[in-house]
Amino acid sequence: MASFLNTLNPTPYGIFDSDLEFQTEADGFVLFVKRKLGDDVLSVELTKKMIWMCLEESLFEYGKIVNEYQAKSQLTNFLGISTGSLEGQEQKYSRETLEFFLRKAEPYAMQAGLGGSYNAASGSITLVKGQQDYNIYETLNDAAGNPLVDSSLNKTGGKMKIMEVFHFNPHAAWRFFNQSSATNYLANEFSFESFTPETMFYVLPVFEDILRGGMLDMSNRVRRSNYTYKIVGQNIRIFPVPSSYDPQKLWMRVMFEPDPTDPDINDPSIYGVSNLSNIPFGNIQFSKINSIGRQWVRQYAMALAMELLGWIRSKFASVPIPGGDLSLNGQDLLTRGREDQEKLQTSLREMLESTTYEKLVETEAAAVDSLQKILRSIPTPNGRAIFIG
Repeated sequence: MASFLNTLNPTPYGIFDSDLEFQTEADGFVLFVKRKLGDDVLSVELTKKMIWMCLEESLFEYGKIVNEYQAKSQLTNFLGISTGSLEGQEQKYSRETLEFFLRKAEPYAMQAGLGGSYNAASGSITLVKGQQDYNIYETLNDAAGNPLVDSSLNKTGGKMKIMEVFHFNPHAAWRFFNQSSATNYLANEFSFESFTPETMFYVLPVFEDILRGGMLDMSNRVRRSNYTYKIVGQNIRIFPVPSSYDPQKLWMRVMFEPDPTDPDINDPSIYGVSNLSNIPFGNIQFSKINSIGRQWVRQYAMALAMELLGWIRSKFASVPIPGGDLSLNGQDLLTRGREDQEKLQTSLREMLESTTYEKLVETEAAAVDSLQKILRSIPTPNGRAIFIG
């Protein structure tokens, strides 16, 4: 009798054919199916290749369900990595990362001017004496004098987003805030007693210095400048009306509508894993499956073989024999095989659902709470325990 190893193309896909433990399992499984379906009493119309095909399909189904829940547990860690095959890596317990959360937070950092994957551009508007209103899209130019809206950074050709307008101090404010006034201002702000050699300083907490730093910065922004602006649509209005004493240019920092598939900073992760369909998990080899999984594979393959035999016997409702007809149980085998497959899939999914990483964390947290309740009820010998709080 030909064995699995001596058979040419024993399975349709041949993915597990080189696995030594699968070869041994395949030969034993043929005998298991034949006897389970009553081959010793009534011939079972299944060939070895049919039975081995059922075993191969069962492994496919087992690997698909297990990988599905493994991906569910670790998808955030795999997002962005290369979609090249991870054959042999799918069962590794990978380290957790924060890349997913950092990527989600990146747009907020970009809006705050603290980084991101998109560059900002700066340009200037040449102020004209007596003119308050300027069209940003027409008058905001780069260093070469070209309209900033036509910058290569504007990949989508969309609108500009004003991130910052740089203020300049009027000359009058500089004349007012001269050296002597600055000295008196600092003396008041930082509580100096005097400027004699016997100068005394208050010993103050650090937070007061931080608050004074904020006050000084606010003073620079508000008290020393009477410039402001208002943006409506494409236009910016400058206050007060520019005069000959004002700076000749008003500088602005802008950003353009970001293209999520083509950021300014090269990002290979865009072409990496994006969802469950392209996470690079390979087939789980039979030799790496423990006894729990192998028994599921056998039972599921048995249900597949039962369904296949039901299809074969359903082709003939009965077989003529001397003195009558022999009724075949094809429909019963079909129904039983499908029911068994559904039950096995449901039980495996329920078991894996309870062991996803999120569920394990919840289970451990519940166990800690339960243990603390138990420990509160255990009497402690007087004088032998230290109570805190």
